[in-house]
Amino acid sequence: MSTLVTNTITGLSTAANITIGSTPVVSASANSLTIRGEGSAQTSVQQGLAKHWTVFKGTDTFAAIDSFNQSAIADVSTGLHRTTFTSNFDSINYAVTGSIIGSTSGGHYAWVASDGGIKVTSSVDTLTVNGEANMSLFDMDVVQLVSHGDLA
Repeated sequence: MSTLVTNTITGLSTAANITIGSTPVVSASANSLTIRGEGSAQTSVQQGLAKHWTVFKGTDTFAAIDSFNQSAIADVSTGLHRTTFTSNFDSINYAVTGSIIGSTSGGHYAWVASDGGIKVTSSVDTLTVNGEANMSLFDMDVVQLVSHGDLA
């Protein structure tokens, strides 16, 4: 096995591609890095990265368990939690997915909502409800969120 140690790799042309064998693995240009995906599709590394994630305890002693790009998390009220980002998104066009783990009874749902009725770039609200009790707000044992989009 050989080892290559270097600070800079320069392509033979201005294309700035890294190729292994005859397969282009990565191509780069200003503020853009792509990698070959399935077939001939190219995937943007920056666009594909999660820009925020969090796992927090919603019952008993409310607390963040672990997170990335999160400056604060607040227990606003029963079943309503606010996550504030360290680095804001550049627009309201970011996506958030969520899931919940455990509770004392079944039929629960989680979703993200806009902050005060308006989706904002600096934070996101999470609501968790009891689907068996007229969709009333309900604290879950663990809530998990992942956010994708462009940072400011």
